[in-house]
Amino acid sequence: MIAPEGKIILIPLLILVILGTGIQAFYPTMGLKWMNLFLACITVFSLYFFRDPQRIPPNADGFLAPADGKIVQIREIEDDELGKAWQISIFLSVWNVHSQRVPLSGKVLSKKYYPGKFFAAYKHKASKDNEQTSVLFEGERGNKFKIKQIAGWIARRIINYMEPKKNVERGERLGFIRFGSRVDIIVPEKFQLDVSLGDIVKGNQTIIGRFK
Repeated sequence: MIAPEGKIILIPLLILVILGTGIQAFYPTMGLKWMNLFLACITVFSLYFFRDPQRIPPNADGFLAPADGKIVQIREIEDDELGKAWQISIFLSVWNVHSQRVPLSGKVLSKKYYPGKFFAAYKHKASKDNEQTSVLFEGERGNKFKIKQIAGWIARRIINYMEPKKNVERGERLGFIRFGSRVDIIVPEKFQLDVSLGDIVKGNQTIIGRFK
């Protein structure tokens, strides 16, 4: 299944490939072969990048990974709203699924957008300095947590579907980041981590941990 966020790119690409192929057929001396091949490769890559597999969350209780990728940082921080907390950072390469999901049922308390820079998403300073959207949630049991969508060097378009006061379900679509990026999870220090640095996680499938 293709994510709806990718249709704006795929449609013009497909039109260009079809037009180029048609022109090449009638005017073979125009030298469009390599351009058409290039456009076709971009189209195939875009189809792969904007895939949005339908995943059923596991029945087991737990806080799900909001995104696919590799855990590149786990550290203790002082958060303005959560106090002492854990930051778990997931780096998404261009080969990962870039759709994000709600990790736990609850309610959206706030959403904030921060303009910023575009350092490579695997660099830890991206968590603080890069353009990002931060959403504060409250779970059904009253536990608060944050999910940050962070733009990277290539990714410069964050899409977020959350709105304050909205009730959300575990596994619901949270948003999408076009191309390489980073997703940070901020949870209170009482949170029990079930993952380690370097682990590969799958959005809506891997259990990150649970509130004690």
